[in-house]
Amino acid sequence: MALAVGKVIVAAILISFVSWLSGKKIGMAGFLTALPLTTLIALAFSHLEWGDTKQSMEYAKSVFVAVPISLLFFVPFLLSNRFNLNFWTCYTSGVVLLGAGYFIHSYISKLI
Repeated sequence: MALAVGKVIVAAILISFVSWLSGKKIGMAGFLTALPLTTLIALAFSHLEWGDTKQSMEYAKSVFVAVPISLLFFVPFLLSNRFNLNFWTCYTSGVVLLGAGYFIHSYISKLI
């Protein structure tokens, strides 16, 4: 139970801090968000919780494949000026692209 509470606290602090920082220093907040901080924490917590090295290695490989695919979310934001898209249109389109990316991820993950 203590591990579950600890995971929630660490995640909440990380998300809250980066969200707060985005109002002060956008560049630094973007850099910290892009870092695999969540992955570092999640991998460590997963391994501590399950203690299965093979599972942890597969998890890390899945993340490695997912990182470039997850960038699909940002494509509408990059095209927002060209197509005069507002935030929610970009956000929704990005989520739809992530859905498509999941199927790409599933396919590639089976190959490695």
